[in-house]
Amino acid sequence: MASNIKYDEALMDQALKISGLKTKREVVNEALRGYIQRKGQLEFLKLRGTIDIDPTYDYKEQRRRR
Repeated sequence: MASNIKYDEALMDQALKISGLKTKREVVNEALRGYIQRKGQLEFLKLRGTIDIDPTYDYKEQRRRR
């Protein structure tokens, strides 16, 4: 899907330079992936302290070969 966007040329030039990517499309796609990843991490952090941990759970039991 084609889109026209306006962006800061200086930021794009800097992003191209430090990323090593070759096209503006690659830079935009990489930036979108990073944005989505960060947002997901923030949602995950909201769960902190809301999950009860079973004190009797033995993770080593799962590793034992039978």
